[in-house]
Amino acid sequence: MPSGVIYNHETVLLDGEEFSECEFRDCRLVYAGGETPVFGNCTFVGCDWKQEDAAARTLAYLKQVWNAGGKPTVQALIKDITVSR
Repeated sequence: MPSGVIYNHETVLLDGEEFSECEFRDCRLVYAGGETPVFGNCTFVGCDWKQEDAAARTLAYLKQVWNAGGKPTVQALIKDITVSR
């Protein structure tokens, strides 16, 4: 578990990682659809979030659902993601 690390201009693979009090500056953050990463009190500045492999396929699927008339389903997922808990 990386803790207190400063990542600067790096490509960071996120799958299955647990980050605590890390700082990410101008990084390429890559999630490929594995175990969900955990970010505890981390900061992000100018980062580029990328989805690859299974994660990218999931986004492509959601786009297809949206375009096939499933807009309410995708909107409900977005609402679930963005609602504070």
